[in-house]
Amino acid sequence: MHAWRLLRAALITGIVGASLAVPATASAEDPPPSSAVEVSATTLAPGDTFTVTQTVHNQLAGPLLGGKAALYAQNQNITDWLELVGCTGAVVCFVAEGTHLRAAFGDVPAGESRTVVWTMRVKDATRQDPFVLRHQFLADNYAFDVHTGPTITITPSAADIAVSLTASVRSAITARITYTITVKNNGPADATAIRVVGTYPAGLAYAGSNCTRVGTTRSVNCDIASLASGASTTRTVSADTGLLTAGALTGTATRTASSPSDPVATNDKASRTCNALTGLIVTC
Repeated sequence: MHAWRLLRAALITGIVGASLAVPATASAEDPPPSSAVEVSATTLAPGDTFTVTQTVHNQLAGPLLGGKAALYAQNQNITDWLELVGCTGAVVCFVAEGTHLRAAFGDVPAGESRTVVWTMRVKDATRQDPFVLRHQFLADNYAFDVHTGPTITITPSAADIAVSLTASVRSAITARITYTITVKNNGPADATAIRVVGTYPAGLAYAGSNCTRVGTTRSVNCDIASLASGASTTRTVSADTGLLTAGALTGTATRTASSPSDPVATNDKASRTCNALTGLIVTC
């Protein structure tokens, strides 16, 4: 019996020693995240088009049925800012429940990945506040956690309104000077609620305008309801000289209001000078 005990102790010691002598194997690499995104730009303006590349990975030991990639705005509707243009790499992509975006891949076997490249456009009439992009991999039989992505910043839209002024003269008993105001929208956004104030020189008599005269003053309000990016329009104001008119006759035109904001102030005002030797002899 004593011999058996000694033999059993020796066997146990040998087994334990052998197990301790086995080198530790390297741990397996961590699997890719269930969802990851890369955004082509994070600072955008209304009308901009950009892409989001989303790669999803099935970390489970079994297949995911009806796998889908999803994009959200944290605690908001992503559709308040963006419209879906299209996608590549998925069977179909669509707006889900009017609040977020999904791209369907079909079944995704264990350990496999799928990539979708979303193309989206910032809405023209979009919210101006930033939002946090969130993304997820989900399926009919399982949903992974939602991941937090980058913050998308929407820069305020802008429309550069440029004002220029020319003048022409027509002589009869006295001279009539017509100042032509050209208003151009250099963009990039369409503009609305534009007002340009035109003023003709002192000493002349009002002779008409296709703008609205301000009382009995020498100013007119030229209101333009809307002007597309790249478009221009003209307005005129005319004034007559008197028999004793002489010297420099300077008219002005100034943008005083427009929406959205005008980023360039240097082209908001223009002037044009005509010269009178007499009320009849005027050159512009």
